[in-house]
Amino acid sequence: MSYITVTKDNFNETVLNNKKPVLLDFWASWCGPCRMVAPIVEEIAEERDDITVGKVNVDEQGELAKQFGIMSIPTLIVFKEGKIAKQALGYMPKEKILALLD
Repeated sequence: MSYITVTKDNFNETVLNNKKPVLLDFWASWCGPCRMVAPIVEEIAEERDDITVGKVNVDEQGELAKQFGIMSIPTLIVFKEGKIAKQALGYMPKEKILALLD
């Protein structure tokens, strides 16, 4: 399965009410580290059907970015049962991103 583009309109359904853990990537097209982490996040989305992977473009979804206090990108947040379980900032290799899901 590929990733889901998360917006304020589908956030509750996609993230908060999801039975699976959710890996959410807050990013922007102009952000170099975001472009480096994007293929890794997308690869995880393809490989793992036990989680949901979502991407939030902070330029288009400023309300969501503000709601979660996103000050730097990329920011990765793992939600479990609608609550933030883990959060990480900046570029990380695949192993570290996968470790967030444990």
